[in-house]
Amino acid sequence: MSPVWSQSYTLFGRGLAFSAVIASLPILILLFLLGVRRKPAWFASLFALLAALLIALFAYKLPPPLTFSAAGYGAAFGLFPISWIVFWAITLYRVTVDMGKFEIIKSSMGNLTSDARLQALLIAFAFGAFVEGAAGFGTPVAVAAAMLVGLGFSPFYASALCLVANTAPVAFGSIGIPVVTLAGITGLPVDQLSGAVGRLCAPLSLFVPCYLVCIMVGWRGMLEVWPAVVVVGGVFASVQFLMSNFVGPQLTDIMSSLCALGALLILLRFWRPTKMWDRELEPVGPVGQEKKFSTLAPGSNDRKHTAGQIFGAWMPYGLLVVLVLLWGYKPFQAVLNSVTISAGWPLLHNQVMMMPPVVAKPTLYKALYQMNFLSAAGTACMFSTLLAALLLRMSPAAFGRLLLSVCRQLFLPTLTVTAVLAMAFVMNYCGATATLGLAFSASGRLFPFFSPLLGWLGVFLTGSDTSANALFGNLQVVTAGRLGFEPTLMAAANSAGGVVGKMISVQNIAVAAAATAMTVADQAKLFRFTLRHSIVMATAIGIEVMLYAYVFHVR
Repeated sequence: MSPVWSQSYTLFGRGLAFSAVIASLPILILLFLLGVRRKPAWFASLFALLAALLIALFAYKLPPPLTFSAAGYGAAFGLFPISWIVFWAITLYRVTVDMGKFEIIKSSMGNLTSDARLQALLIAFAFGAFVEGAAGFGTPVAVAAAMLVGLGFSPFYASALCLVANTAPVAFGSIGIPVVTLAGITGLPVDQLSGAVGRLCAPLSLFVPCYLVCIMVGWRGMLEVWPAVVVVGGVFASVQFLMSNFVGPQLTDIMSSLCALGALLILLRFWRPTKMWDRELEPVGPVGQEKKFSTLAPGSNDRKHTAGQIFGAWMPYGLLVVLVLLWGYKPFQAVLNSVTISAGWPLLHNQVMMMPPVVAKPTLYKALYQMNFLSAAGTACMFSTLLAALLLRMSPAAFGRLLLSVCRQLFLPTLTVTAVLAMAFVMNYCGATATLGLAFSASGRLFPFFSPLLGWLGVFLTGSDTSANALFGNLQVVTAGRLGFEPTLMAAANSAGGVVGKMISVQNIAVAAAATAMTVADQAKLFRFTLRHSIVMATAIGIEVMLYAYVFHVR
């Protein structure tokens, strides 16, 4: 057995600040190519991966077998489970389109409301939050953005709205997996962490619907639909707070989103905006620099569909909901997991030693890859798609052609996802990510403000709040103990900060681009647009954690 390689977090004997600059180069290159040079996401990701490999090899001195094994491990994770979920989510949407059912969905949504602002609240926020709670890992952006495009939103605009809306539910996504993972990494009680994350995220959730509509139409346009904004935000945030504090993380998103969706539908039975947004939409800010879409005027639906037709059109998404919930049911999940294969990644598992102060004592860095084909959320989506195609009587030949078309559509986005995750895993195992974390933790009394930024950075790198919690959760606890802060608060801040990093994650931007057939130019524009809003929200969460630490004396 080869000797274990120990991480070192400072480079060339130059100290933490210099080392953090070197460690951040892959991220800076990614930001520069995406935001300044406006290169395609796949191109920027490959160059960032190359930079990470070179830094791992020549700065951190990670042996070549471990370096390239870490890259392969990250790429494999990008293919399964992440790209596996995205592939079937897009295929499910394409089945509804090719079988003519999405036109009925559009019509039924138009009958509920023809106002684009309310459609965004229904689909991007409420329905997207439900899909996040049930599946996560990019699925809500893929499904909701595709639905909005089908309703007439431009690909860029639909993606921007869904990425911003997806911040509210992320911390409790995938049946609460981020919080459960954080508890497992830190050893803190899951119920305490769930409550702390809920207390940090509920104010953000209350604010997001207002923020979303203001992005679309500005402050005055938002005031025209303020009852809907208040109902959706108030109900979602209240239920999120109550469920996370008194029930647990697993059903927090699902119950919050269903209650918000139901409350909005009830409101629409008794209230409508006095001024429908039935003209060409000209949103404020960067989004409004291009022509967007026109919404249907009230009563402009030429055809009324029967209840049976509407049920049949929504049936594929109903199947998705039922099967994802079934997949999350613990007894059934245990049966599916009986065939799960878990093995140490070759040349990497337990071959790297994490060192203090990142961990309390020297700890072997695990690299376990799970091939949970049956229990993966993407498999639930696959069975939903197959059942939908069967019940809608799609021919095998047509379904085969559809699969090939989706493969072509997702080739470059999948390349982007695998490259970014390969970069993230290389940075994790060589110690670059820990160097950046230690640089944040060196902020002393300002650490409560910078603590959420660690989670923000982790989600930007990995695309997953779960992965960011696994990456930085223990560092947050160790640093909190050294500086005298409450470990539960700092661990929760990691997850809360991560939710606003989701909208700038290159993987999620690639997923949105794939789901909406977005142009390369719009992908770079989308990153620059979401970056601005992500920084604003991350700053707000940092201030919130400071208040908890110093004003409300959560110690």
